[in-house]
Amino acid sequence: MASSEIVVSPVVGKADLKAFIALPKRLFAGHKGYIPHLDAERREAFSPAKNPLFKHVEVQFFLARRGGRVVGRIAAQIDGAYLERYADGTGHFGCLAAEDDPAIFAALFAAAESWLRGKGMKRITGPFSLSVNEEVGLLVWGFDSRSVLMVPYDPPYAGPRVEACGYTKIKDLFSYDYDVQNAPETIGKKLLARAGLADRVKVRTANMKMFDAEVRTVVNIFNDAWSDNWGFVPFTQAEIDHASKAFGPVIVPELCVFVEIDDEAVAFIIALTNLNEAIEDFNGSLNPLNLAKLLWRLKIAGVSSTRVPLMGVRKKYRNHPLMGAGLAMMAIDTLRANGKRLGKTSAELGWILEDNKATNNIIRSVGGVHYKTHRIYEKALA
Repeated sequence: MASSEIVVSPVVGKADLKAFIALPKRLFAGHKGYIPHLDAERREAFSPAKNPLFKHVEVQFFLARRGGRVVGRIAAQIDGAYLERYADGTGHFGCLAAEDDPAIFAALFAAAESWLRGKGMKRITGPFSLSVNEEVGLLVWGFDSRSVLMVPYDPPYAGPRVEACGYTKIKDLFSYDYDVQNAPETIGKKLLARAGLADRVKVRTANMKMFDAEVRTVVNIFNDAWSDNWGFVPFTQAEIDHASKAFGPVIVPELCVFVEIDDEAVAFIIALTNLNEAIEDFNGSLNPLNLAKLLWRLKIAGVSSTRVPLMGVRKKYRNHPLMGAGLAMMAIDTLRANGKRLGKTSAELGWILEDNKATNNIIRSVGGVHYKTHRIYEKALA
């Protein structure tokens, strides 16, 4: 497909994939809120042979070129698990990055939309890179905020360019900055005492000797707690196994907290070491020197920032006026205390749907400060 002198073509072969991965590094170099992914991690994430997501997601990557020079990229996706759950003819886009030129954005979206129409899709939403359980949303506010693991960066011009292509907002996603060292203790214990649960509640951290069982517990609670959320697609066991292996170096047992009632795990919260802080000067390369630096920073020097990508309370407790908030707050209190002891200074809590009033209220009440917004867009494929 062509638009003026811009040519958009599917990614074919290793050279195209290398250019696809490398483009954001050139476009966003020097932007305060941007730290490149590790190239090796992106190669694995985009590999059908290595990423189990591809078992239910069909993906087509595209590159835009002008005069032979790469100027933009996009992915078009069809998630079979999403369609099985919602049956609404919706495909998705993701991995969007381009120079600040409306013609480039228009050409990229034309290619993605055409591919999805050819697959019978009636609607396109995104960005999901590559699914709702990976990197989600387009950054529209908080461009100078710190770069955080698995949180997309986009430049200020991207949102207006997307909207000029006919896309409208579906949802905003909020992320919160949480001061681990100075946040106050919550009222979680008081709420659970008022609910008559004071003697039945126990808080514990992850037992790494039973790692597989702990992972299954997280998946079980998450898939129950989030099942009513907008756009929810459950994790598969293969995806969780892959993610837990990939994130092994940034998992800290003391920052994986479970809350139990009568020995049943009913709530959890997980904070991961912010890998982006540790690889800030790598420019995506994990050569032997950078690998040594990474191990030293993770194991010895320490990384001060974290991200909470997952938390949840089982549905049977979540909507109770005291129990839902109390259980979440108890988990947050333990996470904060352990993080403080380990020298962590900050945690990003997110993302949270803008209309998830209960969770937003809890996070704000415990000291979270809204500092970043990502947006999900949609467009009809006429």
